[in-house]
Amino acid sequence: MKTALLLSGGMDSIALAWWKKPNVAITLLYGQKAAEAEKMASSAVCMQLNIEHHIVEIDCSSLGSGDMAGSAAHGDAPASDWWPYRNQMLVTLAAMKAISLGVTMLYIGTVKSDENHRDGTVTFLRLINDLLRYQEGGLSVAAPAIGLSTTELVKESHVPASVIAWAHSCHKSNLPCGKCRGCNKYDASMFELQYACRV
Repeated sequence: MKTALLLSGGMDSIALAWWKKPNVAITLLYGQKAAEAEKMASSAVCMQLNIEHHIVEIDCSSLGSGDMAGSAAHGDAPASDWWPYRNQMLVTLAAMKAISLGVTMLYIGTVKSDENHRDGTVTFLRLINDLLRYQEGGLSVAAPAIGLSTTELVKESHVPASVIAWAHSCHKSNLPCGKCRGCNKYDASMFELQYACRV
């Protein structure tokens, strides 16, 4: 079985890369404000683990909303960082690339706290997997850490603190803003892990 990981360069996907050591990593630059920093973090991890790294660039910024797109959140947004159908889009784009590489299992870095959005739930994972399996290509999608917190995932993966520090979690910028939900999650997780936090 050839495996791929949708690698964003955030804490969860970096820990998952370290834990599962996929054959391939796919990083998507889809118009998000932090794209360059995410690409740099992802590339560094892939070099460290000797993972084949593919970067796919498709500008969907005109379709986004909220912090990640640098615009006002959509009226239906449950949080300021909500981008409509974002995880569905990311899984679809990663699957399109994965199929061309002969991948049969695509990992995504969903963790327990992602259930705040419907596309971070066990139900969404089952539905998106069923959809991919229904189509040609024989591709499955799994979220091995969906029942774990970020802190639990980092501990389970045994990723070194020096590597998890490469993670870029900011939703708004290539430099951490220190204010968004991504930055807050990063700092809280680093504190729980008893690693140094940004000041």
